[in-house]
Amino acid sequence: MERDERYAGIISWFNSNMPVAETELQYDSPFHLLIAVILSAQCTDRRVNMHTPQIFARFPDPQSLAEASFEEVYSLIKSITFPNNKARHLIGMARALLDMYGGTVPSDPDELVKLPGVGRKTANVIASVVYDKPVIAVDTHVFRVSRRIGLSDGETVEKVEKDLTASIPETLRGKAHHWLILHGRYVCTARNPKCAECGVKEWCRQYAEDHTFL
Repeated sequence: MERDERYAGIISWFNSNMPVAETELQYDSPFHLLIAVILSAQCTDRRVNMHTPQIFARFPDPQSLAEASFEEVYSLIKSITFPNNKARHLIGMARALLDMYGGTVPSDPDELVKLPGVGRKTANVIASVVYDKPVIAVDTHVFRVSRRIGLSDGETVEKVEKDLTASIPETLRGKAHHWLILHGRYVCTARNPKCAECGVKEWCRQYAEDHTFL
């Protein structure tokens, strides 16, 4: 199967069967989504959502977080993965946000990555979810699923992002990011993927390879 055919089939299926696809992180402002995405690195959205109401109440804006002590921030996130680094990143992010952008979360991924704790994936999430920019954030789920089903052979996050961006229409990139995340989270899991209930197995390269001689 040609890659263009695979993309067309998979996009069509998701568009019909998952017309609404959004982040599972809970937030009430661009600043709070930025906090949530930083906290979600190597941590489940569910666990992050358990803690963010208290965090958001204590830090409603960049100023309040910029003035917080490491100990206070750490105490609120200590049961989330890598709390030491994330506490420092959150405080540094808030201070940089004030110093560089007047407290406003920028829309350009190239500006967002200048903030402590913000890598390309986080920057693309913010740009896509908040500002509807036609970018695709590649996290572990998107990376794994894209390579497994045959949307990319990229060995790096950057190459997978480039392949997806080149083949998915601008108007669908925001949703496509969430399609692949949710598919990887609930169906095309890292271990024991649920192929029997997968709606895109007709176009999946790995499924075809595994069932060639059955």
